[in-house]
Amino acid sequence: MTATLYGIPNCDTVKKARTWLTEHDVAHTFHDYKKAGVDEAALGAWIAQLGWAPLLNRAGTTFRKLPDADKANIDAAKARALMIAHPSTIKRPVLVDGDRVEVGFKPERYAALFA
Repeated sequence: MTATLYGIPNCDTVKKARTWLTEHDVAHTFHDYKKAGVDEAALGAWIAQLGWAPLLNRAGTTFRKLPDADKANIDAAKARALMIAHPSTIKRPVLVDGDRVEVGFKPERYAALFA
């Protein structure tokens, strides 16, 4: 099975994750949010597994530039809609390997996942 790494290519953390996967011979594909957006079903599965809060990147530029009304009173439905409309508001990277979903990149976590 091939893992899928979701993100944007110019993100430093995504670059580190891609390098780690390549250096450790982990078969993977890259899904570029900027070019392909985010699949609603995939996002729904991630939210079902992890919850919406770990996926929503409130610290990023895209989120900070949103109108205050969009950032106020966020619940699951609003977070999902924001992430669909603005995929850059999803924390990066998201790694999907079978039924496992990992958000962010920590070399030790990837090492444990692919041990």
